[in-house]
Amino acid sequence: MLPPVNALPMPAALTLASDAEPTDVLIVGAGPAGLALSVALAREGLHCTVLEQSELAPIAQPAEDGRDIALTHRSRRILEQLGIWQHIPADEIAPLRRAHVRNGHSPLVLPFEAQDDGYEALGWLVPNHLIRAACYRVAMSEDRVHLRMQARVTSLSRDALGMTVRLEDGSPWRAPLLVAADSRFSTVRRMAGIGARMLDFGRTAIVCRMSHAQPHDGTAHECFLNGHTLAILPMAGQQSSAVWTVNSEGATRLMALDETAFADGVAQAFEHRLGAMTLAGPRHVYPLVAVYAQRFWAERFALIGDAAVGMHPVTAHGYNFGLYGVETLVRELAQARRLGRDLGDDRALSAYSREHERLTLPIYLGTNAIVKLFTTETLPARLAREAVLRVASHLPPLKKAITRQLTGRKQSALA
Repeated sequence: MLPPVNALPMPAALTLASDAEPTDVLIVGAGPAGLALSVALAREGLHCTVLEQSELAPIAQPAEDGRDIALTHRSRRILEQLGIWQHIPADEIAPLRRAHVRNGHSPLVLPFEAQDDGYEALGWLVPNHLIRAACYRVAMSEDRVHLRMQARVTSLSRDALGMTVRLEDGSPWRAPLLVAADSRFSTVRRMAGIGARMLDFGRTAIVCRMSHAQPHDGTAHECFLNGHTLAILPMAGQQSSAVWTVNSEGATRLMALDETAFADGVAQAFEHRLGAMTLAGPRHVYPLVAVYAQRFWAERFALIGDAAVGMHPVTAHGYNFGLYGVETLVRELAQARRLGRDLGDDRALSAYSREHERLTLPIYLGTNAIVKLFTTETLPARLAREAVLRVASHLPPLKKAITRQLTGRKQSALA
């Protein structure tokens, strides 16, 4: 139940306070999850208003932020159906043909091959800022999507007919359903009285684009090293995205290195598998905190994207989970409409929550356990992870199950 925070007088009709255009769903947050949701709802004939606290420029023309997103088959299908995939430059999309998991300097490698499991690719790697730009472009082409910038939500309230939010400028906005998509540290989630479990890994990810002498052959590498983790992800051309995860002290030291010394450090940590490496872009720093909301809905309220589940990047499920949530939520809302129910119908929102939790919770918990195992440097932990890789490499059914999680496809889709 939502607390009665700063209850507002409710107009008789569910319309925006600032104009006469009705809205069916209010979405807080114009990130790639919120904008994708607005497009999906518009395609169902619903009017959406997206409230975003930032200025327009970083939403309409997002800057390169170092993050590259591994999209699954299901995510690609969702983006294609929404018309977003078609607005991502084709020459920036890199197929992920195989993935290798390594434990320290052990010669043992756990491989995942797309071809072995009947796939064209395990997934596709796309720069995050290009996904955001494509989402914005498509959302703004929809007549039923309205974007309000510099709209900071300061309070919300609910009655039997809808939800109302009040912005920092004092204006009230109202709709039958409110959806929070305002990051893993969502303020609207907190206003709605929904808590979240947060796991601070005490580590920092340094991400950057690297050029290298040898071709990557579409292979991603996840290397669990002594005290740090290095991921090398194949990007378009002869470049890769490097994600170097270290403790805070290590991050400060690495960021203090000049470009040549840093690139040499990445190449050495990767044991020169791609030859000489050079920085091909700026370095970006991100503290690692995983978040899982205590629930994904309340009356006339839902969470999507990182506001619902914020993942550690090691399994690359973050934005994929956001898209899965969009697809599930819109499906349930469309079903409610067909049955003549209100958009804030508890049955639709609870069904979305159950399905999204069923899909995400095991992977969230499993990912955190894997990260703990592979970043603990005690002798038992080192022996245990070597045993895990050895067992997994000799169990084809287990490898296939992991591959299905990586691709986002069900086993039946292999045919």
